[in-house]
Amino acid sequence: MSSFLNFYKNKKVLITGHTGFKGAWLTIWLNQLGAEVIGVALAPKTQRDIFVLSGIEDKIFDYREDVRDISKIKEIFQEEEPDIVFHLAAQALVLESYDNPLYTYETNILGTANILETIRLTESVRSAVLVTSDKCYQNNETGRAYEESDPMGGFDPYSSSKGASELVINAYRSSFFGSDNTCGIASARAGNVIGGGDWSENRIIPDCVRSFENGSSVYLRNPKAIRPWQHVLDPLGGYLLLAMRLYKEPEKFSGAWNFGPPIENQHSVFEIVQEFIKHYRAGEIDFDHNKNKHEATLLALDITKATKELEWQPVLGFEEISRLTAEWYLNYQHQDVYRLTHKQIKEFSKRWK
Repeated sequence: MSSFLNFYKNKKVLITGHTGFKGAWLTIWLNQLGAEVIGVALAPKTQRDIFVLSGIEDKIFDYREDVRDISKIKEIFQEEEPDIVFHLAAQALVLESYDNPLYTYETNILGTANILETIRLTESVRSAVLVTSDKCYQNNETGRAYEESDPMGGFDPYSSSKGASELVINAYRSSFFGSDNTCGIASARAGNVIGGGDWSENRIIPDCVRSFENGSSVYLRNPKAIRPWQHVLDPLGGYLLLAMRLYKEPEKFSGAWNFGPPIENQHSVFEIVQEFIKHYRAGEIDFDHNKNKHEATLLALDITKATKELEWQPVLGFEEISRLTAEWYLNYQHQDVYRLTHKQIKEFSKRWK
């Protein structure tokens, strides 16, 4: 897995959604690996986002465009001629999708189609990883971990938009990126990701930090919900590994891939908050008893394909993901955020050697 540490040097890598939580971590990591990073995204949502605090904007080519605008996307691809594409731009929140369903569908489905269409017309692209979600599956909450071949679905607008995005990716791959094509196309489905620098609304760790910094309790909407918790670096490592494999063997590694934690990391919302509080050394829990919009109670991913065929393995345990996350939030106000983030990436990367 550490083989990609030299692969990305001097490669032109385009990331959509680079101003977001996962996108910023990926941008910082690729910058450290020596890649020439081109970012395409809307402006960051807050001045406390990791993208802003790290100053990574000054180290990359930064475009502020909407993935729904295909003419602008085409212009950027034509100008930059990237070698590798990571598509992370999305409306990424379940509850937000109830309030803005049309925007969610436009961004997640049409935005994905626009990126695929532009890749199809850009000869320089050799490898593309399009990130969807573990919520793309038709989740019947049977207790069985979902495999890549399971049906797509989704109860809410967000989840269904990700299932639909997977269908679009598969159709483009089958129609335009066959065995005679030099560009590999893959989708990546990850579980619930936590880590420093996320300030999104209605996500459990940002909710915790906002509450604790204000001296109040965090209110849990769905404390018994089981999620496949991961630190952001585990799936991002999978994406980097997958893109490298696609670049070298596009036909073999094209397709859908799950990136989830080991079974012991699948804990309830209540348990992840308890563990975070232990490392954050502050905070109280309360419960939101109001009637809430539907969110799945149980969701798990089968990562057999990634571990066997891609030779990817999650490395951080349940306690470690909470420790690293708490460490970031405890230090971001009085440390250089780029160095703080780099330190965690370096610590993580050593686990692969």
